[in-house]
Amino acid sequence: MAAAMTTPVEKEVVVDRVVFALNGQRYEVAGVDPSTRLLEFIRTQTPFKGPKLGCGEGGCGACVVLIAKYNPKTDEVTEFTASSCLTLLYTINFCSVITTEGLGNSQDGFHAVQERMSGFHASQCGFCTPGMCMSIFTSLINADKSKRPEPPKGFSKLKVSEAKKAFSGNLCRCTGYRPIVDACKSFASDVDLEDLGLNIFWKKGDRNPDVSELPSYTLGGGVCTFPDFLKTELKSSLDHLNNPCIAASREGWYHPRSIKEYYELINSCLFSDSVKVVVGNTSSGVPGYKDQDLYSKYIDIGGIPELSNIVRRESGFEIGAATSISRTIEILEEECESISSPNGSVVFRKLANHMSKVATPFVRNTASIGGNIVLAQRFPFPSDIATILLGAGVTVCLQVVAERRQITLEEFLEQPPIDSTTLLLSIFIPHWIPDSGTNTSLLFETYRAAPRPLGNAVSYVNCAFLGHASVDEQSDSLVLSNLRLAFGAYGTEHAIRAKKVEEFLTVSYLRFLKASQSLESLWPVVLLIQQIQMMSAICHYQRDRETFSSDDYKPVGEPIKKYGVELQASGEAVYVDDIPAPKNCLYGEFIYSTQPLAYVKSIKFKSSLASEKIISFVSAKDIPSGGQNIGSSFLFGDEPLFGDPIAEYAGQALGIVIAETQRYADMAAKQVIIEYDTEDLSPPIITHGEQAVEKSSYFDVPPELYPKEVGDVSKGMAEADHKIPSTEVKLASEYHFYMETQTALAVPDEDKTLVVYSSSQYPELAQSVIARCLGIPFSNVRVITRRVGGGFGGKAFRSFQVATAAALCAYKLRRPVRMYLNRNTDMVMIGGRHPVKAHYSVGFNSDGKITALHLDLLINAGISPDASPYIPGYIISSIKKYNWGALSFDIKLCKTNNSSKSVMRAPGDAQGSLIADAVIEHVASVLSVDANSVREKNFHTYCTLQLFYPDSAGEASTYTLHSIFDRLVSTSSYLDRAESIKEFNSNNKWRKRGISCVPLIFNVEPRAAPGRVSVLNDGSIVVEVGGIEIGQGLWTKVQQMTAFALGKLWPDGGESLLERVRVLQADTLNLIQGGLTSSSTSSESSCAATLQACNMLFDRLKPVLDRLQQQSENVSWDTLISQASNDNVNLSASAYWVPGQVSNKYLNYGAGISEVEIDLLTGAITLIRGDLVYDCGRSLNPAVDLGQIEGSFIQGIGFFVYEEYITNSDGLMISNSTWDYKIPTVDIIPKQFNAEVLNTGYHKNRVLSSKASGEPALVLASSVHCALREAIRAARLEFAISTVSGRSPLEFQMDVPAPMTLVKELCGLDIVEKYLECLSTCERAAGA
Repeated sequence: MAAAMTTPVEKEVVVDRVVFALNGQRYEVAGVDPSTRLLEFIRTQTPFKGPKLGCGEGGCGACVVLIAKYNPKTDEVTEFTASSCLTLLYTINFCSVITTEGLGNSQDGFHAVQERMSGFHASQCGFCTPGMCMSIFTSLINADKSKRPEPPKGFSKLKVSEAKKAFSGNLCRCTGYRPIVDACKSFASDVDLEDLGLNIFWKKGDRNPDVSELPSYTLGGGVCTFPDFLKTELKSSLDHLNNPCIAASREGWYHPRSIKEYYELINSCLFSDSVKVVVGNTSSGVPGYKDQDLYSKYIDIGGIPELSNIVRRESGFEIGAATSISRTIEILEEECESISSPNGSVVFRKLANHMSKVATPFVRNTASIGGNIVLAQRFPFPSDIATILLGAGVTVCLQVVAERRQITLEEFLEQPPIDSTTLLLSIFIPHWIPDSGTNTSLLFETYRAAPRPLGNAVSYVNCAFLGHASVDEQSDSLVLSNLRLAFGAYGTEHAIRAKKVEEFLTVSYLRFLKASQSLESLWPVVLLIQQIQMMSAICHYQRDRETFSSDDYKPVGEPIKKYGVELQASGEAVYVDDIPAPKNCLYGEFIYSTQPLAYVKSIKFKSSLASEKIISFVSAKDIPSGGQNIGSSFLFGDEPLFGDPIAEYAGQALGIVIAETQRYADMAAKQVIIEYDTEDLSPPIITHGEQAVEKSSYFDVPPELYPKEVGDVSKGMAEADHKIPSTEVKLASEYHFYMETQTALAVPDEDKTLVVYSSSQYPELAQSVIARCLGIPFSNVRVITRRVGGGFGGKAFRSFQVATAAALCAYKLRRPVRMYLNRNTDMVMIGGRHPVKAHYSVGFNSDGKITALHLDLLINAGISPDASPYIPGYIISSIKKYNWGALSFDIKLCKTNNSSKSVMRAPGDAQGSLIADAVIEHVASVLSVDANSVREKNFHTYCTLQLFYPDSAGEASTYTLHSIFDRLVSTSSYLDRAESIKEFNSNNKWRKRGISCVPLIFNVEPRAAPGRVSVLNDGSIVVEVGGIEIGQGLWTKVQQMTAFALGKLWPDGGESLLERVRVLQADTLNLIQGGLTSSSTSSESSCAATLQACNMLFDRLKPVLDRLQQQSENVSWDTLISQASNDNVNLSASAYWVPGQVSNKYLNYGAGISEVEIDLLTGAITLIRGDLVYDCGRSLNPAVDLGQIEGSFIQGIGFFVYEEYITNSDGLMISNSTWDYKIPTVDIIPKQFNAEVLNTGYHKNRVLSSKASGEPALVLASSVHCALREAIRAARLEFAISTVSGRSPLEFQMDVPAPMTLVKELCGLDIVEKYLECLSTCERAAGA
């Protein structure tokens, strides 16, 4: 093909190599697939592993890098963040790329950003931390380039308000964002250091902390972002950029430098194959518009000068279509400040403000303004930008082959979808200058109602309103002209103008009250008609909290930084996918069913470029003789690896595609064609309601796991003054959304053995499942897990399938096989939290005392039992936090044709707590009393606590809930705030607030755990435990425990030993019986085992120390270990800690208060404040525990409010992307967040008196759901909304989650119409 390239234009525009700098090193790449992403190249062809693949959509920030471009004409360097998962490698020619390793590392020293992230405890699992560091660093250096005054030494020019937005597009599932905000704010020139949270640089309560105590920051970042050698090379090659060498095997990337060259390319014979026209390639991350096959050719039009021109005119300005959205925002803001366009500033300013809420910063930096509009023109893409530009009266310039056209944006959107023969050249935005000499005001507003104020969230509704308004002096009325009312593409193919409304308002007059009020009232009326109002901007985040620690067990109890946290920040921490690929490594991706309960007749692949990349296909037929079709297992049964011959649910694995790269495997999997047959099969059971009940499709719950009822419900009901009959509460599923998706690397070894690196919370059971699948001894399988990039229960049992699949492929092909599920596949296949449908009947007295509660629970377990038989007990345990008088229940664990549901952070407890508080609030609404009075009325006494929790109530002194609740009510000023909310609600018609306080009783059951401590001859210490580091700080606490226990042998104490302790990765053939890391107990169990092992070493070393001290009073640690080694003392001790009968179970206590505000017109939710008090016993590490508590609470907000797990009619998850599934982001956390970790003193049956912290606080997030209910009640009370005839408007069903769409619905879909009808009636009455 290359030999046939004879035309001059072809030779000029073909690009066969790319030159760039990566962390200051020169790279020249040639002959690569033109579809190669920058992230793929960095991770597979360089030693740098900092950027991570989290979503492949530009929606999470894990892959963020800094890209710097140099302009030799102005000698200026421009830096911006970019999603390396979307950035095509060939687009960075002569660019400089910086990853977090380029900021700092263990060899060259860490950067201040990395050190402050570490010191403010802003990294837990660490998977998102490199991307966070890059977003923050880029914000710092760009702020430092501004013309602001020089900041004090050690600070950046960044402002506190900007610091909060610096990483607004980055997702974190662990921390709850508070410590990341503090780390970022520490650089801000206007920060009050005393306002910053817990850190290692100064102690809580220290007066006047100084910036000198923080890691030093150099203004400008202190990092060379564009090396001199690349500047020199760029300058010297300017004359040759358009004419690089051509190699026959390296074609595929074309870079036209003019429109003429573009059309010559399009019209040439080269493009009979698939071709993609790109600028930023960000559309490849948008669900519905992602690449469905590989492309053999790309045309990069970003280098065409006409597409990047900025032309300012008197009537407005023209922006080239290839201009990035971020640059467009900058231009609009510059125009706002320009004295030459004062009348246009209102339009430009609001356009810029709205665009800053579109996508994420690192997507806006590379996405072109024209690409966004073209996407909206070609597809039903809900573009905010198209809508607001339509409202601003924008025109566009098109090139259609040889013809150039100027048309309105409205006309462009209404055209048939354009193809590559039509180029969008530019967008013209008018100034909208009113007529001179008239008293005319320009009105322009843009609105969006979206799940998140900022960050990656597509709007539910968007709109823009523009017009001129003046007062007619004769009629004393408001006159409107030039109206443009634009609404987003919902229910239509694209954004549209409401022309009939425009005409109506133009010819109509609004009665003049007074000019200021009249202008102000215009747009609220229109908003009421359309039920749209803009959401709040990013919150002003404040926090306060206290921690209590003890000096008894130093360094245990100290808030030291997380073990290895700097390595996480610098990208040097090794996760499974960071392990270098072995030689001849292959990659796999699942093929899964899209239908439930169907025979799989055939599996074929479409003829495509991606299909050509398939090396092998592995299915159930490839399981070795003697092996089993098993992909997961637990106490209650097995789950098959493949659906064979029947696919039992949508999302079940049917086979594995093998290719040479992960991207090829992922794309090849999209080419599958599966033929199904449902003949002779019963209809699938998709719901856990009527379908499962009708067919009695249940899993058994073993009698020993079925929860115990309390008292006589019939008697309690008979004694009740009031009864509420069967009332429903529904709780949907929740996806784990760990930042690191499921991944495994299987490497064949000698004699039919395998080493499997798995991101797993349960390597021990993974080993057995793999061995059973392959039909080999357990000893032939070594499973290694170093660290996990977030788990939350999703990598307990659900990780086995990926590890087993990789092992099967490696075993068959005798080559290493890596599987790293893409986010969409992970979400479809892995399952999530158990959906629950509850019906409750409750009896209670007039004083609020509940006498009886009966529950009917239907729990959707999915297709396999997994750990589901435990869930009924967990739900009821959480419900028992109140004294119901008598409690009975009927629980059905439903087997359905859905993906298997599994444990997820606070499994069962999250659902049970919400059900319990729904009952309490329902009782309160019937009695018309404050819910808190009903709660406290039904708190346990110690006697009833023993009745409801006979195995775990503990001693009376440990029951701290009453004091915690009282403390929280007092410190949060709950009563005063409740009164203020009443006043607020009475004064605000369209905004309402609510506040709620919920208690927590969490049943904890530690499990046995192994531990081994070894002291090497140089005095360094190696520790092995069964628990897995998944971000919860397990290694940190083990490190502290080791230093404490062995520090008793050294006069300097345990703190001096901390740096000598190394915790090793889990290895199933090195330390057996590692068990399951879950339920927040693995840290204390691992610490207990470590303490036992250390005590053994202490007993061995103490006699040696005594002998040495007879010779010299001061004996160093090194001397002690050297002598012990010479004396042949065994310096390695192993222990297997088993909790005693008394310490087997205990209760955790806490309470949380949340205050929210809702917008009745949109349902938009603002979290005003959150207050938590939590009993941690004696915290092993207050910083770690505080982070776990705050992160757990924020994750709980996601479950109760934001995260919509949506499936189609076949049970297939369809909200399977970062675009559709919204976990909490920094812009939706409470504006004020106060968390207090209590030290409740000595607990003789706990590990150094500690208690679990990782899961229980999630339950407290139900307070947000309850507060929403209170706010909605206030709305319904004002508008007398009742959806059920005869029922009080205060009684309504509010399911989980409760996103803004549900909030709006519960406030009453017809509120606006009723309100307008009321106004009309009043006006007619007044006129009469």
